[in-house]
Amino acid sequence: MKKIAGPVKLELAQYREMAAFAQFASDLDASTKQLLNRGARLVEILKQGQYSPLTVSEQVVSIYAGVRGYLDKIAVNDVVRFETEVLNEIRSSHGDLLDAIANEKELSKENDDKLKSILDNIVEKFTSN
Repeated sequence: MKKIAGPVKLELAQYREMAAFAQFASDLDASTKQLLNRGARLVEILKQGQYSPLTVSEQVVSIYAGVRGYLDKIAVNDVVRFETEVLNEIRSSHGDLLDAIANEKELSKENDDKLKSILDNIVEKFTSN
């Protein structure tokens, strides 16, 4: 979890700093826009519904998707729906991956590749609709 979530703190700090700056700037460069877009999606992915907490392994999957750029193609208002779809798919078809994430200290190369493949497929299906 620490390795996956490590970049979140930095990215959110940069996002908040740039969001404050962007209120006063009218012309933003591409990297600033990218940082603001990713930050908005990370904020959404970190929200959890009241009385419906996620397990640590589910949180790892969600944060992984945000930090690795899988949410970049998803509209901010669709992030929660995307996260729900990802977690439902992984729970139903890849429960072994959630178990492995829960039992490992670090995400193994094999499980990292498996998670990338799953997320690639879901992003492709989600954005084609």
